[in-house]
Amino acid sequence: MNDADRNPAPADGTPEPAEDRTPVPIEDTRFGAVTVHQEGQDRLEVVGEGIPRVTLERDPAAEVDPQIAIGTRDPAFLTLRVDGREAVLKPAKGALSRRSYRVDVEYDGVSYRLVPDSVPSSRLTRDGLHLGDFSSDGDELVIAEWREDADLRPADAAIGYALASAFGTGGQPMWMMIVDGVSSALP
Repeated sequence: MNDADRNPAPADGTPEPAEDRTPVPIEDTRFGAVTVHQEGQDRLEVVGEGIPRVTLERDPAAEVDPQIAIGTRDPAFLTLRVDGREAVLKPAKGALSRRSYRVDVEYDGVSYRLVPDSVPSSRLTRDGLHLGDFSSDGDELVIAEWREDADLRPADAAIGYALASAFGTGGQPMWMMIVDGVSSALP
């Protein structure tokens, strides 16, 4: 007996209600349990005992890009809040180079940047200081690898987890994209 036999669809054709998912906390090596929760491409939230709450919301009027977890890279349609206070979010447009996928944040007089630095991961900096590396496919599973010598603040982690989840991490170098493009054009 398969799942469809055990739980047949309603006769009127309405879809079954979505299964309740409780996000699983990620155990951060410096900040303890951190939970990332995405609500489709509309909103995400990062919470943890040792970090401030971060929310990132997309305006429903924005055109949705299925390749981006939060749905858009247009800052006019995104609102980032750290501990209830709005932060300035500036995602770059995203083009050929890794750097074009950077995401900048201004919060509490500090400049953060998440920028791809390898195929799977992105580097998080605060005022130019390398804090650590994040890996995520743009989902609720985010891995942070902090630099041992970094003087970390709770907001660093909260912002890093939110950006990695919302925009994903990593990127191919330009030369690799060019080779892929040329090879796909060949018969």
